[in-house]
Amino acid sequence: EVQLVESGGGLVQAGGSLRLSCATSGFIFDSHSIGWFRQAPGEERDWVSYIDNRDGLTSYAADVKSRFIISSNKNKNTVYLEMNSLKPEDTAVNYCAARSGTGWWDPTDYPYWGQGTQVTVSS
Repeated sequence: EVQLVESGGGLVQAGGSLRLSCATSGFIFDSHSIGWFRQAPGEERDWVSYIDNRDGLTSYAADVKSRFIISSNKNKNTVYLEMNSLKPEDTAVNYCAARSGTGWWDPTDYPYWGQGTQVTVSS
């Protein structure tokens, strides 16, 4: 059974940092890409970042580039999203998702999802 479990969300003041974790099981970690997405109330689910575990290639959405860092620990089958210089507009439920092969920005291309973790940034 494929499982993705996010953790690390919470309430933080603007300018602060959080590190999200996505613990995975049930599939071959090294052959999959893990994407992070977020969804604010009343908004669509937006792509944030992904990492391709085959070669370590990473990519970021323009509004988080230079603030967020995605990384992968293959020994733990876990992907992290370090979020720095957080802004109130970063408030959202954050989800991780897995797909075989290369990463991608379209959430419909990811068959496996976690339950999400809330990030709230106060001003």
